[in-house]
Amino acid sequence: MRTQVVIIGGGPSGLLLGQLLYTKGIDTVVLERQTRAHVLGRIRAGVLEQGMVGLMAKAGIDARMKAEGHPHHGTLISYNDTLFRIDFKAHTGTQVMVYGQTEVTRDLYDARDAAGCRTAFEVEAVTIHDADRDRPYVTYRADGKTQRIDCDFIAGCDGFHGVSRAAIPETVRSEYEKIYPFGWLGILSETPPVADELIYANSDRGFALCSMRNPHLSRYYIQCSMADKPEDWSDDAFWTELKRRIPARYADSLVTGPSIEKSIAPLRSFVTEPMRWGRLFLCGDAAHIVPPTGAKGLNTAASDVHYLFEGLSRYYADGDDEGLRQYSEKALARVWKTERFSWWFSSIMHRFPDQSNFDLRMQHAELEFLRTNAAAQKAMAENYVGLPY
Repeated sequence: MRTQVVIIGGGPSGLLLGQLLYTKGIDTVVLERQTRAHVLGRIRAGVLEQGMVGLMAKAGIDARMKAEGHPHHGTLISYNDTLFRIDFKAHTGTQVMVYGQTEVTRDLYDARDAAGCRTAFEVEAVTIHDADRDRPYVTYRADGKTQRIDCDFIAGCDGFHGVSRAAIPETVRSEYEKIYPFGWLGILSETPPVADELIYANSDRGFALCSMRNPHLSRYYIQCSMADKPEDWSDDAFWTELKRRIPARYADSLVTGPSIEKSIAPLRSFVTEPMRWGRLFLCGDAAHIVPPTGAKGLNTAASDVHYLFEGLSRYYADGDDEGLRQYSEKALARVWKTERFSWWFSSIMHRFPDQSNFDLRMQHAELEFLRTNAAAQKAMAENYVGLPY
């Protein structure tokens, strides 16, 4: 088998890249180790930056998002008994879109099916060969048989635990990591959201987040110990703790109900450099992880996709490889700015086990500065709606 670009990973970043390349007549094959149902069963963030919204429009898969998504012009932040709002529209002239990552992935699979593009599920033993040479290829096993795909380029969109990053020799890559000493316990419930916009709450009991998927489906999180397990928390215990961490006016009006999904996510900041080795390009979680504070994971993957799509488009249109040669440098420049924002936002919203009284006072001062300073609010708004590509 031969294709122009092999995309390893059938999540939203790999699918978005494939769909964008399809609009330029560039052939791709997507390899996914899980089933389609498993990929669509993942519960992830649902806040899309303007750049991601624009890429969905460019890929021709934004119709349902425009019909069912919810534009948000700001967000609420609370600490102790103080509540204030960051107005995205006033500070940046734009907004974010609340539209679940699962829905983005479903739209992309539907578009890929309609285009007749090739996707292989439940593949095993994916191996990248000769990525540092002119004729790379990928082998994998499916249905008990070994398959080979010859290609021009390989896009590694297979996440933190995938094979793509590991294919870059350790002598070539450098890795930077911060592990946070807590996790997020999240539940999904068929209840109306407690507010029209997201609420980020800093309390003396720890962080909480009130989010949503649609008017009848809510997503809530509380900071928890990494020693906890989802089964340690009954629904009643979760709701009780959430109410203790959010402003009273919202705690009193919170509609509770049975959880339909419950999980604990660890928090990590991670970056690998470079994001290119020969004809192998890393995208998304294969190259970097951000804490979920501020919902930058999918959005940062989207910026990678933008740079790689532009580079591949120029290469196949007129043989210009400048965009591909500059891919890693351009992608990483934006990645590190996003890492900074997620690290900063996480640091002011969570309780850390080793915080001193001085640290807590500084955290309070940072939040108070954000509440009262228009320039600080503008900087946060610019980062939240998405830095330019």
